[in-house]
Amino acid sequence: MDLFDTPPTGPDAARPAGPRPLADRLRPKHLSEVIGQDHLLGPTGALRIMCDAGALTSLILWGPPGVGKTTIARLLAQETQLHFVQISAIFTGVPDLRKVFEAAKLRHAGGQGTLLFVDEIHRFNKAQQDGFLPHMEDGTILLVGATTENPSFELNAALMSRAQVLVLNRLGDDALAQMIAHAEASFDHPLPLTPDARMALISMADGDGRALLNLVEQVAAWRLDATLDAAALGQRLQRRAAQYDKSGEGHYNLISALHKSVRGSDPDAALYWLARMLEGGEDPRFLARRITRMAVEDIGLADPGAQRQCLDAWATYERLGSPEGELALAQAVLYLALAPKSNAAYVAYKAARASARSTGSAPPPKHILNAPTKMMKDQGYGAGYAYDHDAEDGFSGQNYFPDTMARPSFYAPVERGYERDLKKRLDWFAGLRAKRKG
Repeated sequence: MDLFDTPPTGPDAARPAGPRPLADRLRPKHLSEVIGQDHLLGPTGALRIMCDAGALTSLILWGPPGVGKTTIARLLAQETQLHFVQISAIFTGVPDLRKVFEAAKLRHAGGQGTLLFVDEIHRFNKAQQDGFLPHMEDGTILLVGATTENPSFELNAALMSRAQVLVLNRLGDDALAQMIAHAEASFDHPLPLTPDARMALISMADGDGRALLNLVEQVAAWRLDATLDAAALGQRLQRRAAQYDKSGEGHYNLISALHKSVRGSDPDAALYWLARMLEGGEDPRFLARRITRMAVEDIGLADPGAQRQCLDAWATYERLGSPEGELALAQAVLYLALAPKSNAAYVAYKAARASARSTGSAPPPKHILNAPTKMMKDQGYGAGYAYDHDAEDGFSGQNYFPDTMARPSFYAPVERGYERDLKKRLDWFAGLRAKRKG
């Protein structure tokens, strides 16, 4: 060890003599023992291939909590015989990073590589992330970062270009059941749970292996003689809070799922995603705003009442608050999911905006301009304007686009809901316009 070094924290380092949590005691000793990440560690997995070829690169391990990011980083250092150093972006400042880099340089000069594991790497700001780049480039460190947030949003492009992003999966029920069996083998006795209670325990963990082992440790500590069913277990244990970050990727993933379920006319799925967001603590006002947006984007004039339903639900929530007002939002979501769908107004609006940008400052035709002064009348403002109410059928068929612009067609109603009637009107006006023009 040198002046700047930290005590070794790899798999073979000396462990403290005090009590250790079950999750730490059962930490895998080899990559082959890691559960639930076969897509990375199986025979054709990216990490397995890297290790077999002796060509490990800097990595960003992206996945939810409790799926093995830290464990995998430790075992990669063991497998590649690199010195393992672990830091957390939450507790590490610039002076600490300098010490870590200086120690790594000394080891590098002596022929020893360093695998620097950075937990919660997304917590470092952009300038701090840039500080890793020169040490990655000259081989002083091999960086393995762990994050629960989408790296493409949270990490510098320069850092991303020097590290390969690997996605770790949320642990499924089979993987969690394997972990329970592993824990029971360490106890030399099974947990006092019925099959339904075991499934309830797995459900409580919500895909988090560390959380599961903590729950298993609690159950084992009870030393019960009787077997618990799911109801009895639920009374003794608290369900783990669902993973939901109101400002992170989970927030955007779930609102996307809600929006697409509404668009796909699936009221049950739409209610499920609405409930998931509310259970996660999402602001109902945000949901009211986004639900209203769904009405104008995906239903539009196919059902003009959809927007009114959303605004009424929003106003009802403001009057009642939570939890009573959330039922109004659920009612609006059901209405939207079952309403006829059309994005014709949305498409027309975007096309009109694009056309407005491309035609610059082309003026309106003079016949539809007001002429409040004599000079403007002399310039031809208002000349030839046909007052539609005086025309046959209340429609003059005049041109209202700039004279330099060919007449476009933005709005194309669909043959669904109220837009069926609007399409008939549009076609009728188009026929009259052609007739008057002729």
